[in-house]
Order: sequence, then structure tokens, then C-alpha cells
Amino acid sequence: MAIKVVATNRKARHEYDIGESYEAGLVLVGTEVKSLRSGNCSLADGYAVIRNGEAILRGVHIAPYKEGSIHNVDPDRDRLLLLHRREIVRLATKIKERGHTLIPLRLYFKRGHAKIELGLAKGRKTYDKRRKLREEDEKRRTQEALKRYTRGQKI
Repeated sequence: MAIKVVATNRKARHEYDIGESYEAGLVLVGTEVKSLRSGNCSLADGYAVIRNGEAILRGVHIAPYKEGSIHNVDPDRDRLLLLHRREIVRLATKIKERGHTLIPLRLYFKRGHAKIELGLAKGRKTYDKRRKLREEDEKRRTQEALKRYTRGQKI
């Protein structure tokens, strides 16, 4: 089962605390698939909403296919997400009661089908972001020190 990752949202892990993650299919039109296969996608401003029992992906930019013609569609259009009904209901309740949001984490092809990984996210405060960066820096430094120590070098 080969997975070809098209785009990742690296900023999401910094901006949000990601709880659960879900895999959803994407309803694409025409030349969007060819454009995705060439890697022309941006997840930076994307988010998902649930309206009328359907999950909709908004703010994801899929660039028009260069060799396409008049059949290219709007690159910033809303796209339908394919999720099971019970997953949609579960996500809708979590979004309403806890103040979470659905953020796209990565877009990839799995067995020839376009899939998107959605994360149930809660926004971080600025001080939380700084604390997390500080913790990661400390962790990296201790790993380097342990690595040098085990090689027999002085710290």
C-alpha cells in the first residue's frame, strides 16, 4: 500500500494542538487530479466545516493544471469530503461542544485515490507556542549531548 504525499501542512502542528486524526476521501473534478499528481497544492489556509450533514473542505488551493483547457475549475472552490455518516456526526458534536476545528494535515494518494488527513484541532495561545518551541529545543540539545557522551567526547 504505497502512499504518495502531495502536500503537508507543517504550520498546523505549530499553531494547533492536534487531537484525533481522520482520513477522508476528496471529490475532485476534471484536471484537479492531474494538478495534484504534479504536486500543485497548498493546505496553509485550509479548514473543514460540516454543513447539512456533509463535510466540506474550504480554503485549500489546488493550482489549475498547466496543460488543461477551459475545463480547469476554480482553484479555491469548496470540495466535498467523503466520510462515513457516523464520523460526520461524531465530528459535528465535537466541533460544536468543545470549540475544536478540522484542519487538513496532509494530502496524499493511496491506491490511486486522493485522500486527506484531517486533524481535530484546538488553537494554541502564543505563550503555548513559545513553550513548545523551548521544550523541543531542550530535547534536541539533550539528545545531542547524549550522542556526544556515548561517543566518548566531552560535553
